[in-house]
Amino acid sequence: MKKKSIISNVLIIAFVIAFGVVCFITSDGIKSPVGTLWSLFPPVVAIGLALITKEVYSSLFVGIVVGGLLSTNFNVIHTVDSVVTEGLTSAVSGSAGIFIFLVLLGIVVALLNKAGGSKAFGDWASKHVKTKVGASLATFLFGVLIFIDDYFNCLTVGAVMRPVTDKNKISRAKLSYLIDATAAPICMIAPISSWAAAVSGYAPDGQGISLFCQAIPYNLYSLLTFVFIIAITLMKFDYGPMKLHEANALKGDLFTSGTEVGEDDTPATSKAKVIDLVLPIVILIVVCVFSLFYVGRCMGEEWVFASANYDASLGFVDAFSNTDATVGLPWGGLIALLFTIIYFVTRRLVTFKEAMECIPKGFTAMVPAILILTMATSLKNMTGLLDSSTFVSDALANAGALQNFLPAIIFLVACVIAFSTGTSWGTFGILIPIVLAIFPVGDTMGVICMSACLAGAVCGDHCSPISDTTIMSSAGARCDHINHVSTQIPYAVTVAAISFVGYIFAGFVNNWMIVLPVMAAITVLTLFVIKLATNKKAA
Repeated sequence: MKKKSIISNVLIIAFVIAFGVVCFITSDGIKSPVGTLWSLFPPVVAIGLALITKEVYSSLFVGIVVGGLLSTNFNVIHTVDSVVTEGLTSAVSGSAGIFIFLVLLGIVVALLNKAGGSKAFGDWASKHVKTKVGASLATFLFGVLIFIDDYFNCLTVGAVMRPVTDKNKISRAKLSYLIDATAAPICMIAPISSWAAAVSGYAPDGQGISLFCQAIPYNLYSLLTFVFIIAITLMKFDYGPMKLHEANALKGDLFTSGTEVGEDDTPATSKAKVIDLVLPIVILIVVCVFSLFYVGRCMGEEWVFASANYDASLGFVDAFSNTDATVGLPWGGLIALLFTIIYFVTRRLVTFKEAMECIPKGFTAMVPAILILTMATSLKNMTGLLDSSTFVSDALANAGALQNFLPAIIFLVACVIAFSTGTSWGTFGILIPIVLAIFPVGDTMGVICMSACLAGAVCGDHCSPISDTTIMSSAGARCDHINHVSTQIPYAVTVAAISFVGYIFAGFVNNWMIVLPVMAAITVLTLFVIKLATNKKAA
């Protein structure tokens, strides 16, 4: 394994060097890197380092520095100024609204865990779910309903559904898969989520949410994962390492190997009720929807938010297309947070002091996401200084049939980057600016390619053992991490292979109303074939 790793690292380094040589030859050295192949060198460096080091922060930062050097013709003083001013400072100021929403969301999550609403909901569910199929579908459904954030999803669904799945003899490996397979995929297709806010930050001003919504029907990996879960649950079979874990669970062994991982998370108070989990989440969703709608009606022609611009004639869809998530989501998050604090203190589930202690705890939980978003946006700014959009669009203007295969290619590249780095956000932060540079905003093929980027990022993140979502899914299910990774990879790879074929199909058809039903049917058919093959082998 070590030898293979060395060989792959050498190949990656060789590719990056070769790319630099080609840049030098095709663009007259480094005299005028703007608008040339050199404009793609910073993200190539970032991707190469990410694949080698398996570490996203330093890789993105080196890409930013390379972009600064090229944009200033290697003037060190100007490079530092460019990296700080045009890169990092601009990224922070431009994403400030998203950062605020992430922090507010982290605090709400900490408050919900502290109040004990998760345990109350879990106790209620265990009394009403009586079968193994019902427990699996209930876990899936609850995961789909928690679409605001993947961190929130993993920890909340795990805490709520562990007693239910344990009672119905579902292995902890299967529980962790169900958590992981709904956390990131549902966030990636929910317009009101921390992921939607992050993705919209890479789109042209004011068009982020609209573009995100257009991409949802083509996000094959996320949507087909849901089809996969429902189908395999109703067909009542498993394959790969998961089959052994589920067979042992029926005998009373929920872990197969290892023991329960994690500390006791029983809340200090037992006074919490189901409503103490449901009400804050519902308030958060409803207020965020209203805030996005209101902000969409208040955006002026130059994308300046002002109540004086309020246009009551705009319908729901038009207002959402016109909204700015960096303004609307912080509004919703702040109102929901204030409500949650007042509600929990009034209910005496937490003291005011305990509520205030959740503020730094929630902020700390969101620091990794904020760092990745800052670095990725800075890299986008650097490639913008090098005018990469002009070069890429010109280079592919006469690509012909090659464009039809771009969604599948982008999906694979995103899978590899996300798997190697363990982060979806870092992956689409690198690739989305490149995708948007190829096609004009709103172009159908551009929407499909963006969806392929997002789907590949989720897929690679889903399979990666170093992904924060994968790790949190293990923590939420209190399952051995290696057991979780080894059992879910065959399932994730199956859906990934079907999605790859789907993106080839979508590249030629360009109609999600045809592509999605066909690929859903192929997913179910594939499971029937696998079931027949596993039954034949067992016989």
